[in-house]
Amino acid sequence: MAKQQAAAKAAKETVKQTVETTSVKPTTVVKEPKKPTWEIKDRTYYLKDGSTPLTFRLASRHSALRPLLYFDKEAGYQKEIRYATNQMSPFASDQKGEATMGHIVFEEGMLVVPKEQQNLQKLLSLYHPQLNLKYEEFNPVVEAEDDLDNLELEFDAMSAARGMDIDQGEAILRVEKGSEVSSMSSKELKRDLLLFARSNPALFLELANDENVHLRNIAIKATENGIIALSDDNRTFNWASNNRKLMTVPFDENPYSAMAAFFKTDEGLEVFRSVEKKLN
Repeated sequence: MAKQQAAAKAAKETVKQTVETTSVKPTTVVKEPKKPTWEIKDRTYYLKDGSTPLTFRLASRHSALRPLLYFDKEAGYQKEIRYATNQMSPFASDQKGEATMGHIVFEEGMLVVPKEQQNLQKLLSLYHPQLNLKYEEFNPVVEAEDDLDNLELEFDAMSAARGMDIDQGEAILRVEKGSEVSSMSSKELKRDLLLFARSNPALFLELANDENVHLRNIAIKATENGIIALSDDNRTFNWASNNRKLMTVPFDENPYSAMAAFFKTDEGLEVFRSVEKKLN
């Protein structure tokens, strides 16, 4: 009897140790991303091209000339959409009874749709084929991000303009103002350079990083100072001192862009060095 009790006790201890040493791994639950919920709120739409016509009428019903169709992936076919003021759904197939058709009109480039007009909001925000092409829905978060990007770009351009030497600044302004920069003082150049950087920062930074802009400016200044001469037909550059030919401008190419490209060749590099010395 004692032996049986000892064996039972040993068996219990074995089971206990097995339970204690065996770890049960928690089941990993993969959460699927939630589908964005439709928020009931007033919504504002605006024309994308920045124009503000007195009125602009957006297509509100399907026709052969202006098809209004939305491809339903779940159904596997295109559905006709239309704006009916007395219907809850923007899909013609879901509308029941007589439909009272409405107009979609932007005034001075804007359209405000109150939360009570859910059928029109969903047509404009989800299904209309001109969404993000002809018009956009106002999104304060996206607008804030765009504003921040623009401010950072403007800051970068203004910083670059402030630390830029006069020669490079003149080269950039010449693209914008032409030969007018030749008669500007250094303070006028600096002022207009900062104004240009603030008004069009993307173009300013593009020009600041384009080495050909500086080379074009050298070619123009050399011509204005009588160091090199451009023929009347804009086809040939010569040394002004002895009329020796430097290069022929390729057909249909800007002569100063062609000279900038020539300056980067082995032959043109010597010409460039000589021109720079005479300008200085």
